[in-house]
Amino acid sequence: MSDSTQAISVPDRILMGPGPSNCPPSVLAAMAQPTVGHLDPWFIARMNEVQDMLRAVMRTSNRLTLPISATGSAGMETCLVNLIEPGDRCVIGVSGVFGQRMSDIVERAGGELVRVEAPWGEPLDLAAIESALKAAPTKLVAVVHAETSTGVLQPIEEVSRMAREHGALLVVDTVTSLGGHPVLVDEWGIDACYSGTQKCLSVPPGLSPISFSDRAVEALQSRKTKVQSWYLDLNMICSYWGEDRVYHHTAPVNMIYALHEGLRLILEEGLEARWERHRRNHELLKAHLAELGMGLLPKPEYSLWSLNAVTLPEGADDLAARKRMLTTYGLEIGGGLGELKGKIWRVGLMGHNSTERNVTLFSAAAREVLRDEGV
Repeated sequence: MSDSTQAISVPDRILMGPGPSNCPPSVLAAMAQPTVGHLDPWFIARMNEVQDMLRAVMRTSNRLTLPISATGSAGMETCLVNLIEPGDRCVIGVSGVFGQRMSDIVERAGGELVRVEAPWGEPLDLAAIESALKAAPTKLVAVVHAETSTGVLQPIEEVSRMAREHGALLVVDTVTSLGGHPVLVDEWGIDACYSGTQKCLSVPPGLSPISFSDRAVEALQSRKTKVQSWYLDLNMICSYWGEDRVYHHTAPVNMIYALHEGLRLILEEGLEARWERHRRNHELLKAHLAELGMGLLPKPEYSLWSLNAVTLPEGADDLAARKRMLTTYGLEIGGGLGELKGKIWRVGLMGHNSTERNVTLFSAAAREVLRDEGV
């Protein structure tokens, strides 16, 4: 009998890379509950609860707040294709992989792309964003709050002020920050926000929470052209998540169970306490790194708590070291992407995995692996 016909047996891993993160046992248990129909009255009540809890975690009262039935990249595409029509001028902040992806979507949607770029490992230049907004009328400005490829946390409030002054909508990627850093959708004036379940929410990958402000909803409803994507067209998706419950697609019922439990755990812990836990373990990691003669790529004031871009010492074999951590310790960490390949490790301290124990484990593993390499 071949392996493909046998029941799978999953290896035990500690996921300290850029995502996914490990899930609390109760989240996995919720996901294993019996499946019901996606229009079952009991399930619809759970959907309402998920929306209420998402609003609490995202710090918003936006009516259009729901999980897209796909991963975080679909959340990115949902926000952009629903707001962009052909010819719309869009200012996109690019300081890593995910700003590049937003740029690609703008072009595919027929928008006029204006890139504001910053070196990888640094935040965007606010003056450059303002200059781009002043140059011509702009439909939207989009930035990555937590750039997973570089470990940079982008300040949002000043970008929001500039967007408002120039009549542009603000779109923000919070895939690696929601649940691990303050994300204040209403207070910061974010018009369209998206995230993913597999990072600081510690739910399996498969859903992308989004939220649209009233301004964004107005822009959506006043479109002159159809939304580029049928599946991600919020005009139709909202009919399923709204009061009418009009069938659009079969929702991933068990994933909604998992998200329900993940959000419940976050609110049980308390958002402020959760943010502080992430900050505290990030600071502990920095202290351990200093003892190893290592550091972080971004400056301290722009460093993510949830995703740490650790600079590798001279002579370290990135791929061999990460492979040994996985095989010896069951510890997964991520390597650099693009121009940072072979130069950094991406060490996640996200959600359920942001613990002092995991920081200590990573530090001990890194010390042993680098010592054996003669670094």
